[in-house]
Amino acid sequence: MAYLTAAGLHKSYPVAGTALPVLRGLDLSVGAGEMVAVVGASGVGKSTLLHLLGGLDRLDRGSIRIGDVDLQQLTDGELVAFRNRHVGFVFQFHHLLPEFDAVENTEMPLRIARLDASHARARAVSLLERVGLAGRLSHRPAMMSGGEQQRVAIARAIVARPALLLADEPTGDLDEHTADALHSLIREMHREHGLTSVIATHNARLAAVCDRVFRLADGRLAPA
Repeated sequence: MAYLTAAGLHKSYPVAGTALPVLRGLDLSVGAGEMVAVVGASGVGKSTLLHLLGGLDRLDRGSIRIGDVDLQQLTDGELVAFRNRHVGFVFQFHHLLPEFDAVENTEMPLRIARLDASHARARAVSLLERVGLAGRLSHRPAMMSGGEQQRVAIARAIVARPALLLADEPTGDLDEHTADALHSLIREMHREHGLTSVIATHNARLAAVCDRVFRLADGRLAPA
């Protein structure tokens, strides 16, 4: 059964006084619990697609349903609330807050959701220990390696227990050895937390651990 359905997605951006089309009637259906990869050349629209699926941007035309919710029918405020509750994001660059340590960064979504502070901290610590950072809990981002920072970012993305994980080149800034370890971790977190995941990547090794792979070209998806 499909958990995420995108139908007829169109998205353009204004460039030099004209509209530059990025997505041209794109369709995608992802089953509940499935992990799919979207591959394609730089600039083809992978990030745009993830931003639309996660409610970070609005469509020109088309529809996106996550579960039984039609994102196009939500007000901006409702969309923010839905995104915060149901969608976890991991980006190429971790976007951790430099003044906060690993636990504080990880628990941030829970604090924003006004979860009790002690419960938020306990959940963050448990998840950081699970991703291999038991010895880095009080470290700020500048004190951690790139791979460790991205592990914090993964923990932060799933600490609020979202149903949908969207990852945009999550290992694109890492060396091969570190990236391979993160690929395994992402797959493990996907399985352990019962996620539905869409991952945009250039990395064939990351795409290989996914259940299905699609190629984005000319504004549409096709099986890779």
